[in-house]
Amino acid sequence: MKKFLLLIREDLHMLMQMTPEQQTADIQAMVKWVEELTQSGNYLSGDPLEVGMRLSTKDGILTDGPFIEAKEGISGYTLIQATSLDQAAELAATCPLVQTGQLTIEVRPILAF
Repeated sequence: MKKFLLLIREDLHMLMQMTPEQQTADIQAMVKWVEELTQSGNYLSGDPLEVGMRLSTKDGILTDGPFIEAKEGISGYTLIQATSLDQAAELAATCPLVQTGQLTIEVRPILAF
């Protein structure tokens, strides 16, 4: 099986405006999805990310810039294993928050050395 990185992308401005009840409901939905991935043997690891960030470039460290203007940002990641990129994408599509349109998941194969 190959490893895949699932980059969870969502509207960070909306995420910051969610009520604690909305956040709890979304977390519970994601936990259930991760439990299903674990039971199928595909889940390896993952975590949500805090909203704050810095961007390091050859010109230094940026604390704000064009990337802050972007509506969508990476709010978390999940590391899974699957037989192919297609299967990994199919697993990502089973995420309940993808199905409701609240977020998207970018599926990236991890290069094995």
